Amino acid sequence: MSEEKKSLNFLEQIVEEDLANGMPKENLRFRFPPEPNGYLHIGHTKAIGISFGLGEKYNAPVNLRFDDTNPAKEEQEYVDAIKRDVAWLGYQWEKECYSSDYFQQLYDWAVQLIKDGKAYVDNQSSEAMAEQKGTPTQPGVAGPNRDKSVEENLDLFTRMKNGEFEEGSHVLRAKIDMASPNMLMRDPIMYRILKKEHHRTGSDWVIYPMYDWTHGESDYIEQISHSLCSLEFKPHRELYNWFRDNVYEYSQSEYPLPPKQREFSRLNLSYTVMSKRKLMKLVEEGIVSGWDDPRMPTISGLRRRGYTPASIRSFVETVGVSKRENVIDVALLEFKIREDLNKTANRVMAVLDPVKVVIDNYPEDQEEILIAENNPEDENSGTREVPFSREIYIEREDFREEANKKFFRLKLGKEVRLKNAYFITANSVEKDENGNITVIHCTYDPLTKSGSGTEESKRKVKGTLHWVSVKHAVKAEVRAYDRLFSDEAPDSHKDKDFMEFLNPSSLEKITAYVEPSLQTAQIGDRFQFQRLGYFNVDDDSTSESLVFNKIVGLRDNWAKKNK
Repeated sequence: MSEEKKSLNFLEQIVEEDLANGMPKENLRFRFPPEPNGYLHIGHTKAIGISFGLGEKYNAPVNLRFDDTNPAKEEQEYVDAIKRDVAWLGYQWEKECYSSDYFQQLYDWAVQLIKDGKAYVDNQSSEAMAEQKGTPTQPGVAGPNRDKSVEENLDLFTRMKNGEFEEGSHVLRAKIDMASPNMLMRDPIMYRILKKEHHRTGSDWVIYPMYDWTHGESDYIEQISHSLCSLEFKPHRELYNWFRDNVYEYSQSEYPLPPKQREFSRLNLSYTVMSKRKLMKLVEEGIVSGWDDPRMPTISGLRRRGYTPASIRSFVETVGVSKRENVIDVALLEFKIREDLNKTANRVMAVLDPVKVVIDNYPEDQEEILIAENNPEDENSGTREVPFSREIYIEREDFREEANKKFFRLKLGKEVRLKNAYFITANSVEKDENGNITVIHCTYDPLTKSGSGTEESKRKVKGTLHWVSVKHAVKAEVRAYDRLFSDEAPDSHKDKDFMEFLNPSSLEKITAYVEPSLQTAQIGDRFQFQRLGYFNVDDDSTSESLVFNKIVGLRDNWAKKNK
C-alpha cells in the first residue's frame, strides 16, 4: 500500500475505491442532514467536518438538508441556529434542502410499494405490534393486517392522508420479513398520523414519514453518492438498502445514482452529555440560561464562551475518523483553543481578586503611561498604553506575609517585578478587624522601569506580577466557568440520573478590575488576561457594564498527559 493510501482515512479510501472502479468524479455529492429539533453540539462537528471535509477535498458539492419529519419537536428557530452554526464554522453548502420538500414524492413511492404488495396499513396498538415483532433471539410473527388486499391498503392509506383517522390508530408498514435476524427489517413503520402544524408545510399533511423511510430516499432524490452517518445507524443499513433498491426499480431513469451508506464512530466528549433530549432538559429546567449558555456543549454555547472556528476544526481533525466508539478527553478541546488564542489573542491585565498596594515612595500626584506589547507571538500586534500610578491592585493570592523559598511572588521584605513597570518590595500591611489584609505598603526602585535599559532593570528577579492602576481601573463582571458535570461520563450510570452529577460550582460571577484599554472591547473580542487565562467579551456586555467569560485557563493538562 502506498504512503498516500495509508494516510487516507477509511471513508476517503471508500471514495477513492469508488472512483477507481469507474464512478465519475462529478457524481460525488455529500450532505449533512441534521434534524431541526435542537441546537447543534460539539458531537455534530465531527459529522459536519467529515462531509464538508470530503466536499473540500474532492471539490464536490455538499447539501445542508434538514430531516424535518416530526412537527411535534421541530421549529424554525432550530433551522436558523443550525445554518448559523455551520456557516460560523466556515463551511459552505451548495443546496439548502428539506425532507419536507419531498413529502409528495415519498407518498407517491409509498403508494407504489403498496401496489407492489410491499407495504400495508396496520391498525393494531403499538403494544400488539411490539409483541409480534419478537425478540433478537425469537422471530416475529405476522399480524392480522399483513395480508390485506392491495385495494384495501390503498383505501386505508388514502384515508390516513385525508385525516379520517385519529393519531396512533393506523400506521403504514413496509412488508419485509418478520423472521429477519435484524429486527429493523421486521415490517418497520413508514408513516404515522400526526395532526400537528409543520414549520414549513403547515397543515398540508397529517401523515408524516418515519426517519428510516425518509432519510435514505431523501439521499436518493438528492443523488447523494455517499451517505455518511454515525455507528448507531449501522444496523439500519440493511433497511436503507431495501428501501433504496425497491424505489430504484421504478425511478432509476429519473434518479440513476443509488446512494451508499457508510458509518463512522460518534464524537463523545468527557464531562459532557450529547443527547439533545438531555440538553433540552437543562434548558427547560433553568439549569443553564439557554442553548447558548457558555457551559453548554452546543456550538452556540462554545461560540459565546469564546471558542474559535479554527480551534474546533483543528479539534475535529485531531480526533480523526474511526470505526470504534471512544470518549475524547475534553482537555484536548481546551488545548486546541489555548493553542489558537496563544497566537491571536492580545495580552491585557486584569485582577480578579484584588488587594490594594500603595507604593509609598511613588509621588502621590504622579501618573505615567507605560508601553506594553500586545502579543509577543504576533510581531504585527503592536503595542498599547497602560497607565501607572501610586496605588495599584494585585491578586490577593500573589501576596503572603511569610512564605517558603518556593513562593516567588510578593512577600514581606522581598522584591518582585510588576509587569511592564517597576520592581517593588513589600514592607508592611494593614488589616481589618477580622485580620484580613486590606492594604500592602511597598516601595519601588525608579531605576528598574521595564524597557529602560538600565543595569538595575536587568537585575534578575524570580517573580513577575500583573496589576491594574486603582485610579484607572475599569470594573467588570467576570464569569468563571467550570465543567457543568462533576463526573467524567454523567449519562453512563444505569442506576443514577445524569442530573445528579451537576457541578454546583460550574459558574462563579466575580467583580474584577481590568485595564482601561478594555473599555472599548467589543462583544466577541478575545484576550489573554495575563497569568490568568483566556477570556472573551460576553453577549451581555455593554460599554457601561463589561462582562467577560473565562474561555480556558493557561494550564495545559492535556499536552502534559500526552507527551
